[in-house]
Amino acid sequence: MDPLTQGALGAAAAQSAAPRKQLGVAMLAGWLGGMAADLDVLIQSSTDPLLFLEYHRHFTHSLVFIPVGGLLVALALHLLFGRLRAWPFRCSYLFATLGYASHGLLDSCTSYGTQLLWPFSSQRFAWDIISIIDPLFTLPILALVILARQQQSARLAQLAVLWAVGYLSLGWLQHDRAEDAARQLAEQRGHQPQRLEAKPGFANLLVFKTIYEHQNRFYVDAVRVGLSTRVYPGESIARLQPPKDLPWLRVNTQQADDLMRFTWFSDEYVALHPRNPREVIDIRYSMLPQQIDPLWGILLDEQAGEHEHAEYRTHRENADTRLGSYWRMLLGR
Repeated sequence: MDPLTQGALGAAAAQSAAPRKQLGVAMLAGWLGGMAADLDVLIQSSTDPLLFLEYHRHFTHSLVFIPVGGLLVALALHLLFGRLRAWPFRCSYLFATLGYASHGLLDSCTSYGTQLLWPFSSQRFAWDIISIIDPLFTLPILALVILARQQQSARLAQLAVLWAVGYLSLGWLQHDRAEDAARQLAEQRGHQPQRLEAKPGFANLLVFKTIYEHQNRFYVDAVRVGLSTRVYPGESIARLQPPKDLPWLRVNTQQADDLMRFTWFSDEYVALHPRNPREVIDIRYSMLPQQIDPLWGILLDEQAGEHEHAEYRTHRENADTRLGSYWRMLLGR
């Protein structure tokens, strides 16, 4: 999720357990704890473009790292403000840890993938029940956290946590409805999906992107799950098969390794770009949910040296024109 949402939910989690006189420190410690896990974005390399993909939502988001993350935040907070404000360290640690604990769990509710069980497993958990940005989720939590501090009421923070749980529960329900609609669509086409997923569209719980695989081909559609369900048929694309699609790619080279890393990151939802047979794309994300056009991919070079990395690429073309189409889809038109 975005930093504002992570901070607000972390503050709400900390305030919910705070005595009245400590709601201020709980808000600050919980807010910082809620955002701290995303400091992993600093793990980057000028020579390895995919390093940040491997380490974002990695060990800092793991369940076993929560006490460590809370401790680091509490130490920083206590060194800066503890003596000045006479805050007991145990309070800083408790509130920072509660805030930190909310981060990985919330990220797992999105579609990106979070390694909750590191170091015991590299599985990326993605429950697909909320967009990475959703104002209807964030703004009530933010308002209640601020009011809890002003009114000196932990109950308002507890209400914020209840709002978060309720909204995520609604997202789970909507996700299941979208998956059911995708299964029905596949059945109408005479397909038997090998796997099927539904991912919430940007900033809402109405429009979902659905993806399923049938006979080495991905089918992408959009589903609007309001009072009634409406399907926006989309596109399809062949699944990447490296020996067939990239016969020139030599094994035991850096580019072959980068392809394996990107395939892992994309949960094997990879294909060749429709307009560039040298670019491997992650089809899980696009500007419009019923389209293939990717948000990112890696560009391979047939002439690259043995130790040369693939190029990481992002795509944001024609975002303004697509926004109008997306808005009409949200309205059910």
